[in-house]
Amino acid sequence: MKTPADKAALLRKLPKIELHIHLEGSIQPGTAMELAKKNGVALPPCNAPEDLYSYSDLDAFLGVYSAISQSVVEVDDFRRICYEMLEDAAKSGARYVEFFISPHAHENVPFARQFEGIRAGMRDALTDFGIRSAIIPGMNRQQGADAGEEYLDEVLANRADDLIGLGLDYFEAPFPPELYTGVFARARKEGLRLSAHAGEAGPAAFVAGSIDALHVDRIDHGYNIVDDPELVTRCRDMGIMFTCCPSTTKYTTEHRDLTAPDHPIRVMKESGLVVSINSDDPPMFRTDLNTEFVVAMDDLGFSAQDIRASVLATIDHSWADDTDKRQWRAEWTPEIDTIVAELQRQ
Repeated sequence: MKTPADKAALLRKLPKIELHIHLEGSIQPGTAMELAKKNGVALPPCNAPEDLYSYSDLDAFLGVYSAISQSVVEVDDFRRICYEMLEDAAKSGARYVEFFISPHAHENVPFARQFEGIRAGMRDALTDFGIRSAIIPGMNRQQGADAGEEYLDEVLANRADDLIGLGLDYFEAPFPPELYTGVFARARKEGLRLSAHAGEAGPAAFVAGSIDALHVDRIDHGYNIVDDPELVTRCRDMGIMFTCCPSTTKYTTEHRDLTAPDHPIRVMKESGLVVSINSDDPPMFRTDLNTEFVVAMDDLGFSAQDIRASVLATIDHSWADDTDKRQWRAEWTPEIDTIVAELQRQ
């Protein structure tokens, strides 16, 4: 019998795609403190960098997230945090990352400056680690639909081939997805792919609304869908992808026990929904992408074949070019099958 360390090392070799990670939520605490000091920004008081990320619920987490974002100001700040995020993802075996950004969280920092730095980090990470990436601006639903229209204007003004989608995030209630129908319709008309954070703190109805009103391609989190069996069946039949983040649920939902038989990610997987494994805000939730794969197997009951299915689904449901996806399927599947076979022997 191999040790847990052996399993983690084996999973680290698995080719992966990350579909749910936030740039600002990936800032290492030491980096945040250095940038805050450089830029004269006050952060929440703490005794050590690792204590910076402390919160009891989603609302408290978003407060820290916003404060950390204020520490990122200059072009090279954005280059650094993007480069470090992709470096860490590559260490977990990620080969392609579609990441959310929160330009609105950096008050008084022009979008153009942010994108300049982010794209520099993407280029440097591709050169140094061979990891490809794409940008999904996330819309702060708490700012309302009118602000969302202005936000989309800014996003489109800074668009390039690497900007592939639009997300909807921040605290769900009382901001149902239907409020953003017009914004998302315009984004789709402009050729952007769409996703929405739904069913994490909000009800299952927010998952349905994201599908029916916003016509999203993916649901981010989606855990409360388990409260609506008919919606589960519908989403299974539609093949909707749910980008799940196991460790996050310990901080932002009532589902703190990952080993519980009724943990929603376990129920979603066992119900036949298309579930991918992601890291969300890794340093803020004391994890990384590879650890999330270990957690999925050890705590959430994912078999080696479940892991295989999830990884292949991330290829199919990514927003990369179809030619790239066919190539990844052809090239990665033998690697995946070798690792899965080894996992099954453990």
